[in-house]
Amino acid sequence: MRRISRITVAGAATASLALALSACGSTSTSAGSSDSKGNKGLAIAYDVGGKGDQSFNDAAYAGLEKAQKDFGYETADVEPTEGETDADKEQRLVSLAKQGYNPVVGVGYAYAPAVKGAAKKFPDTTFGIVDDPTINAKNVADLVFNEEQASYLAGVAAAKSTKSKVVGFVGGVDIPLIHKFQAGFAQGVKDTDPKVKVLSQYLTQTAEEGGFASPDKGKTAAEGQIEKKADVVYAAAGLSGQGVIEAAATKKVWAIGVDSDQYEQAALAKYKDSILTSAMKDVAQAVYSLAKSVEDGKPETGIVRGDLKTGEVSLSDSNPKFADDAELQEAIKTAKEKIISGEIKVKSS
Repeated sequence: MRRISRITVAGAATASLALALSACGSTSTSAGSSDSKGNKGLAIAYDVGGKGDQSFNDAAYAGLEKAQKDFGYETADVEPTEGETDADKEQRLVSLAKQGYNPVVGVGYAYAPAVKGAAKKFPDTTFGIVDDPTINAKNVADLVFNEEQASYLAGVAAAKSTKSKVVGFVGGVDIPLIHKFQAGFAQGVKDTDPKVKVLSQYLTQTAEEGGFASPDKGKTAAEGQIEKKADVVYAAAGLSGQGVIEAAATKKVWAIGVDSDQYEQAALAKYKDSILTSAMKDVAQAVYSLAKSVEDGKPETGIVRGDLKTGEVSLSDSNPKFADDAELQEAIKTAKEKIISGEIKVKSS
């Protein structure tokens, strides 16, 4: 499968209008016209936690908003439903494709069977899936990231910021994708200061148990690690990460966010002073770039990967206490350069 570089384009805003869709879950569509090829435009189907998770799903929505503004066409975003099956997900994607949306993106690895099935039924529609590299089809783009690289830098930040020499990692679900976050973080900590202990915990074994959608579980896990002296806690847990951040703020220790710049998230504003940084992956840019490739008549397909070199994984520097720490910034810069050059090989498991 070929690899494709992504492109960044800026645009002007247009108005939007909420409408309903008869597929599973609720959908909002933005007012506008079809593109020159008759496509309605970009549609996304959310992962567990849905819109408003201040993380993964909201990043995808930001990409959709940018596409709608730049291209002036209709867009749609559809919520998941509790206890849904792969067949439900496929029906959702098929409904969007049937209505003329192109591309159609499943946000999250759980959409793999659904994207595979829908892509076969609509070979002239481009489909995208975030965080799954397994679909090999002519009309599917696998939008994946080297999350372990940003997590390594988060580990450097944690090791440089801890005073207790204990830090924590909270994973939403015990799966290979989240193992990448844990592995990179632990390696970054140990390479920076071997004396720092890393506490790790997963909230659930499966997504259906709520590992990505239960702030209460995240809060309890973080509180347990903080009781064991962790003074920096990194969460890769979707909506559950909000509970980790809340616990860190309450106990006056550092939290490290994930996926989006959580320091800048309005829903987390009261905790922002406790968010040291966030290990980001630019899901917004990935979704937008897929839409742009379709708009340009050259749809992305195959593995489309974001990493430190492309700038699509990174650490946020919105918190002045983080950005203004010269020693910390130099350590992160050095680690980043070594990862990009290949001197540091970051583990993914």
